[in-house]
Amino acid sequence: MHPEFVARYRRAPSPFVFMPRMVRPYAGLGPGATFPSVVTTWSGARFTDRQIRRFRAATGLEASSILFPHAFGFRMVMATLTHRAFPLPIWNALQVRNRLVAHRPLDLDGAYDFETRVVGGRTLEKGVEVDLATTARRGDDLDWESVVSIYYRGRFAGPTTQAPPSPDLDAATEVAAFRTPGGGGWSFGGLTGDYNGVHLWRGYARRFGFADAFLHPQSAAGRCLARLTAPRSAAQRLDLWIKGPIFYRTDVVLSAVRRDDATDFGLAIAGDRRFALAGTWAPG
Repeated sequence: MHPEFVARYRRAPSPFVFMPRMVRPYAGLGPGATFPSVVTTWSGARFTDRQIRRFRAATGLEASSILFPHAFGFRMVMATLTHRAFPLPIWNALQVRNRLVAHRPLDLDGAYDFETRVVGGRTLEKGVEVDLATTARRGDDLDWESVVSIYYRGRFAGPTTQAPPSPDLDAATEVAAFRTPGGGGWSFGGLTGDYNGVHLWRGYARRFGFADAFLHPQSAAGRCLARLTAPRSAAQRLDLWIKGPIFYRTDVVLSAVRRDDATDFGLAIAGDRRFALAGTWAPG
């Protein structure tokens, strides 16, 4: 059994600290190995007006959205993936699924304790996934939580399983068409702590096989939620499947189907039948 590796922060984990760790040696995930128990904590986190403005500008949503603590706390995921005990390199990591759960509205004037921990993983036919769970607590109250699944391509030993399927969108119809912005990756990176070059520079993105630089997934998801009908309940669940990039300066189409008080939706690049982002937004 792995020992527990804990990193504690009293202020926001800084990209100037965790991003340089990208170039450190990585041990790899050997045959039969499992992901180590890495835990990152941030005590007394507070939301600032600047962060709220950045979120609103990038998504069209208010900070009361279920998506805001995900964007605000994503630097916890970044700090965990770059921890010295984490065995796989972050530059090979792909964010593939999110499950966000809001139990009650955030107290935007309050102080929160964020925690992110590695909670499991699975071997797939062509790669491996690891799950990172994040919680936001105000005192003894759990107001919000998430699980972010990260995928690494490659061959890994062990019995294989299937990743959870995305929602069936065969009955979805177009609800909005719009053009993505020409940039904004630097500003949004200031909120999320994610300064991955694929969100900043076309040349860097092309080195990794992408046609162009593309939006952070949280920004793309927010532009969908801003155009959809929210569940009536303050307690909500948002499941996201990140299937491909949504490029800057690109025409996109949002499709959706309503089921009672839940909405299944998908975002696709205009002219492409494949959804680059899919999700379900439902009461919690």
